[in-house]
Amino acid sequence: MKRLTKIIGVLALAATAALSGKAQTVGIKTNLLYDATASPSLGVELGIAPKWTLDVSGSLNGWNVNRHKWKHWMVQPEARYWFCERFQGNFLGFHAIGGQFNLGNISGLKDFLGTRFSELKDHRVQGWGIGAGIAYGHAWALAKHWNLEAEIGLGWIYTRYDKYPCATCGSKQRDNAVHNYVGPTKAAINLVYIF
Repeated sequence: MKRLTKIIGVLALAATAALSGKAQTVGIKTNLLYDATASPSLGVELGIAPKWTLDVSGSLNGWNVNRHKWKHWMVQPEARYWFCERFQGNFLGFHAIGGQFNLGNISGLKDFLGTRFSELKDHRVQGWGIGAGIAYGHAWALAKHWNLEAEIGLGWIYTRYDKYPCATCGSKQRDNAVHNYVGPTKAAINLVYIF
């Protein structure tokens, strides 16, 4: 909980700093894909050079839905290079990722790129992860202060986790296990307000 408080504090501080910025140098955003999965998201993007911005986005899901456990928090800072001008057109992003998770009793998931997501139907995993990746995106101007962004990224995530036999029972089956994931690390459709 202390880490969550620190992350929220950092995002609030970034948002406060952003509000003191000049026109076309600051954007506040939400990822509509994360929001649709009950994982509210918030991001701040700051212009740091004519073709460079720094984006810090995060998401949080702190509750259970029925008997499903889908709790996590995640922060994803990203440096973006814009091919034309910042907040307009195509960009490349170089991102890091970090967070914690507690997932279990989730059916319907398929194994993907060496990660056994299907095990979440009968097991619970709890741990943390860090990683990095590269992304490509495009921003469309909707109005004077509103943009819509689409972005997809690939990368690597290193995780350490404990595995439990069910979503609610407590005896560990694996302690401090390691998993390296390589694949999609970012998917976003962002609604952005630019100051």
